[in-house]
Amino acid sequence: MKYVIRFQKTGVICYTSHLDIMKVFKRSFKRAGIRLAYSQGFNPHPKMGFAQPLSLGYESLDEYIEFETADAVNPADVPDAAEILDRMRALMPEGLDLLSIEEASHPKTLAANTVSAEYSIAIPVKEEERGLLSSDPRELWQAYMGQTEILAFKKQKKKKELVQVDIRPKIRELIFYPSDEELRIETTLDSGSDSNLSPELVITTVLERFGLTTPRSEVRVSRLKIHFKEHLT
Repeated sequence: MKYVIRFQKTGVICYTSHLDIMKVFKRSFKRAGIRLAYSQGFNPHPKMGFAQPLSLGYESLDEYIEFETADAVNPADVPDAAEILDRMRALMPEGLDLLSIEEASHPKTLAANTVSAEYSIAIPVKEEERGLLSSDPRELWQAYMGQTEILAFKKQKKKKELVQVDIRPKIRELIFYPSDEELRIETTLDSGSDSNLSPELVITTVLERFGLTTPRSEVRVSRLKIHFKEHLT
């Protein structure tokens, strides 16, 4: 059987790397007595994967992991979806909250089915820089999204070289919510194997556009929702 678990990742667990989160799930499946199916070949891997890797330090309210269970000699020994969820919940560390589980019938992987993601970005604004921002969200939107191009430097995967790219076409929606203490941004960005835009490039270009010097370490990012081409179940 193939299943999809929806979960949240909040709190200090956000500073655990994607690879380590993979290990947490893999070990939890084993401890829960859930046998995973494995790929074929010289280096078999368990058939499990995430919709879209989450960057270190990001919170998320809408994450998905898919996995496939192995065939059993006695079908009566195979737990149903509800029992799998109960067993896994008991083994999750604080901050990894499993919300639901569904049987998956779609042929594509979650990664191949992902098209976009919604994010909330909170940028603290220094007191001496508050005059740089308009209090009108429409003026902020025009100053940023009104640009013909929004250029940012992005590292190429293969050559590892920095190239300048226009990220504007990959921003599907963007709303500014200014206040005295922070500039909050709600945005929907391309996400997935076909087209992908990291919120990091949005953060960099917003800081540059408005002349803000907020350290990146003080900016908070949360993924609110992942959108798919097709229904998962």
